[in-house]
Amino acid sequence: MREKPTKIDFFFDIMCPYAYQTSLWIREIREKANLEINWRFFSLEEINREEGKKHPWERELAYGWTPLRIAAWLRRIDRDLCDDWYLAAAKALHEDGLRPYEEATARELLASISAPEETWDEALADQTTHDDVRKDHEESVNKYAAFGVPLIVFENGRSVFGPVVVPPPRGEDALKLWRVLVDYSQIAGLYEIKTPKTKHDLESIAETFASYLKAREWRTVQTPAP
Repeated sequence: MREKPTKIDFFFDIMCPYAYQTSLWIREIREKANLEINWRFFSLEEINREEGKKHPWERELAYGWTPLRIAAWLRRIDRDLCDDWYLAAAKALHEDGLRPYEEATARELLASISAPEETWDEALADQTTHDDVRKDHEESVNKYAAFGVPLIVFENGRSVFGPVVVPPPRGEDALKLWRVLVDYSQIAGLYEIKTPKTKHDLESIAETFASYLKAREWRTVQTPAP
């Protein structure tokens, strides 16, 4: 008898290069460990919003919020399309240096995953897609004290920031990390294990993120946009 799949919530923002790397790893775990992923939304634009600036849902278009509204619309009709959109849009940004919040690019990416032709128009015309993204984001912050992504929530209610992996492990190493994370989620009182990044580590990460850094037009808390 096949074991029931382990279910997790995976909170992401398409803008986040670290969440993208982790999402590649968790997709491999899904294939190897009978895992069910519930993709959910988090907004770096909102969590890092400067006082006096507009909320992302108050803007006509926003770097991360707009692609998340598309993801929300797709999630309503087909969770697999939401999954495919996250992968396609994040790959476009973080590997190809494209901007999935721009209409022409988004339409091409949506066509590549066989999303309904009206997705861009319908998702942005439907004001309730703001509500879907905002609901997920506010739950992550208010219930799980989220401050960034990737954020994984296990069935026991334990939330884990990370794992932060660049590049994501593959094969047996991917499974080793999954077993570590599952064990971590079951230890009460354990809040953080962190490997400091050396100069070499930072240079390696910067090389991996080169396409993203070239495409990025927004400021971050740690590094202003060029």
